[in-house]
Amino acid sequence: MGFLKEKFSIKFFLFIGVAFLLVNIPIIGNYISIINTVIHESGHAFVALFGGQVESISLFMNSDGVTYGRESIWIIDFFTSIAGYVVSSLMAFLSFWLIQKKQYTFLIDILLGYILLNLIFWVRNPYGVFWLVSFGFIFLTLLIKGSKTLINNLLLLIASVLLVESIGSAYDILIISMMHPQSAGDATNLSELTVILPAQAWGIFFFAQSLWFCFLGYKQGLFAVERQDRHFVEDVGGDKGEYH
Repeated sequence: MGFLKEKFSIKFFLFIGVAFLLVNIPIIGNYISIINTVIHESGHAFVALFGGQVESISLFMNSDGVTYGRESIWIIDFFTSIAGYVVSSLMAFLSFWLIQKKQYTFLIDILLGYILLNLIFWVRNPYGVFWLVSFGFIFLTLLIKGSKTLINNLLLLIASVLLVESIGSAYDILIISMMHPQSAGDATNLSELTVILPAQAWGIFFFAQSLWFCFLGYKQGLFAVERQDRHFVEDVGGDKGEYH
């Protein structure tokens, strides 16, 4: 059991449990889950910019999102469709990695960067704007007025939500691709782009990559967060396409 103590901590499981409960609370859970939706849709947008044009991103009250962009060359459409779930999983991994490295300010800058980029350039629907403004305000208020311990726990909670949601949303698309392959969002888009690979195969891919990033975090010891906390005080001070 020693290797489990080296790779995990009670605090990690506590925060994962809290994150799981929060995202499943009606209304509040959808509001919190949108942080993962913002990163997912931004992943589509970032890749689409390499060869196309992003027209807008919409964020919805049920935590769904959609990116609207002009049709581009096949290779850009292909990687744009893949990017949402992969960037979401990567961001969950990166958040825990930055917390381990005590790069708290950098993680804060990345999260605020996502919010500002979407607010300035892409999100135009009313609820999406409301979410970005309200979440950004709450986040900034806690950062400015909160204690170092509160900030540390806030970042860890956000990282936990991203991990839970990156795996959970990938699992959802896997199930949808199996039961309703014509309505499986990015998996359906990819099946149409690749022709020979069905939506089910892409659903499996999306879920597998989310588990791979989680396993990579385990291998890197990113989930042993209690030992990282000991140094926190010292270090912080000092046509059109739609991608779902």
